[in-house]
Amino acid sequence: MPVYRKHGKSEYTYDFQFHGRRFSGATGTSNKRQAQRILDEKRREARERFRQAVVFTAEGPMSLEIAASRYWHEVGQHLANADNCFRFMGWLLEYFGKHIMLDHITDSMVAAMVSTRRGDGVSNATVNRTTTVPLRGIMTRAKKTWKVPVADIDWSRHLLKEPKERVREASIDEERLLLAAMRDDYAPAVRFAILTGCRRMEIVDLAWSRVDFFGKTITVVGKGDKSRILPMTDAACDLLLPLRGHHSTAVFTYVAKRTNRRLALVRGKRYPITMEGFKTAWRRYREKSGVENFRFHDTRHTAATRTLRAGNLKVVQRMLGHEDITTTAKYAHALIEDMRVAMDAANHTGNHTSASGAAPNDLNGKKKSA
Repeated sequence: MPVYRKHGKSEYTYDFQFHGRRFSGATGTSNKRQAQRILDEKRREARERFRQAVVFTAEGPMSLEIAASRYWHEVGQHLANADNCFRFMGWLLEYFGKHIMLDHITDSMVAAMVSTRRGDGVSNATVNRTTTVPLRGIMTRAKKTWKVPVADIDWSRHLLKEPKERVREASIDEERLLLAAMRDDYAPAVRFAILTGCRRMEIVDLAWSRVDFFGKTITVVGKGDKSRILPMTDAACDLLLPLRGHHSTAVFTYVAKRTNRRLALVRGKRYPITMEGFKTAWRRYREKSGVENFRFHDTRHTAATRTLRAGNLKVVQRMLGHEDITTTAKYAHALIEDMRVAMDAANHTGNHTSASGAAPNDLNGKKKSA
């Protein structure tokens, strides 16, 4: 029977099959009429699920709403920036409308979308990242993976030019100014960033369980929950040793300046630093340092550039956790000035010239004697 009472139970249970799948569970009521209504509702839900599944797996025309939903379940929710992906897709649905079909989205409509987003006064990179790239991702997957008809879009015409990412290195004096201005409890986290090139999230989440003083290694968890092992340099060891005992699990902590019952904070006690707290401290004390045009991400650039001078791109790639070395290659541009200085020095060590003061033309001489 679709609704029935189990032996010794007063509440009804529903049980039915739909397209070969069994649905059963408690109704939560001992009233048979109410149980029957719950059964009817469960059957409607089963039909709707089946209908959505058919639409999701269909190879015919697909609406942007269904495509975005399917993309989210298959790709978006698993990305490191899943929250941003969800927000960007929401913007696309609001702009185009949920029911527009993918094969109705044309080059002209994409161009208008880009123009609208630029009107918000955001950078070219933001326009690309929040509109064109996510829409391209949805439509490309629809075409190549789901075999759904989509309009032929020339994406290269809609991606705006972005300036190459700068590589800003802090000088030794700038580093001293930053650390001197920083609050004492946040200064170690900033110093650690400059030493290791770790991202802010990697620093905030660093736990003592991943710091091995005996093996002299530090394991950090980065984008996409991917971990990498960094060697613990003497400077990093000297920085971390005094922090032991501040907290049982978190490496980097701050001292509560006031008691806050709502946040369960007690004045004078240490607590793990948070992302927002770290951002606030950085903005406030970086301005007080007087160091201009320096973002927190530039601590990563600083570590990478300094390490590259003593190593090579492969070393820096592993340190930063880049999957593709072409991403790391941008730091090589910062060494052009170092190359110039070295080349000047190499050609200014006595000027090997002939007695007449002119540099000998050995190649021409060899040709003549050949």
